[in-house]
Order: sequence, then C-alpha cells, then structure tokens
Amino acid sequence: MFSILLVLLIIVAVFMTGIILLQKSEGSGMSGSSAASMFGGALTGAAAGNFLTKLTTWLAIIFFVLCAALAIVSSKTAGNAQSELRSELAADELANEPTPTPDGSDVTGDTTPAEPVQTTDTPAQN
Repeated sequence: MFSILLVLLIIVAVFMTGIILLQKSEGSGMSGSSAASMFGGALTGAAAGNFLTKLTTWLAIIFFVLCAALAIVSSKTAGNAQSELRSELAADELANEPTPTPDGSDVTGDTTPAEPVQTTDTPAQN
C-alpha cells in the first residue's frame, strides 16, 4: 500500500510541476510557446489559463491527500516496527545486565572493594 501511494505521489508531483511550468507568468513562462502547440491551439489565451489553473488546483489537492495518506500508512507500519525494536533492545539490556547477589557482589564474584583515592592536603604551587 505504501509503495502504491508513493508512486502515485511521484506521478502527481511530476504532472503538477509540468502544469505549473506551462502556466502564464509575468514573463510569459513556457505557456506562450508550448501550450498552443501541445494542445493544438485549442487552449490559448484565457481558456488555457483557466484550464491550467483548475488543473493545478486539483493536482495540488490530490498531492496533499496522498501526503496525508502516506503519513497515516507510514505511522501505522512504523509503530509496529518500533515496538518490536524496543522489545529487542530491552531483551538485550536484560541479557547484558549483571544481576546483583544479596551480599552486594555482582555475578562475576568480585567482592574486593575499590582502592581508595590518594589525596594530598598540600595546596597547589604556582
């Protein structure tokens, strides 16, 4: 499902980019030369601008709906994968964690206390 929605999103994005480039801008854009030849001269002037504007609007709506659908599908599939990953990490932590015994030593059996740190009471000299 995710792959299908992603392919549709890419197709809509490519079409929308092409339609936006065909629209007339202040500098006449690409629509001045190619729109008339591409549509056989039927879409010239105001009719072409009106059609391209409506088509851009619909493609933008479809684009945002596909983005929302992809986010929903992605969150549902990522939630399961994330919980599986967390459970594996928790199991690894439990397996690697030493278990203390009642007398305060760890599993390795090392019961010797750590050596105390030697300190001097003399001030530092410059």
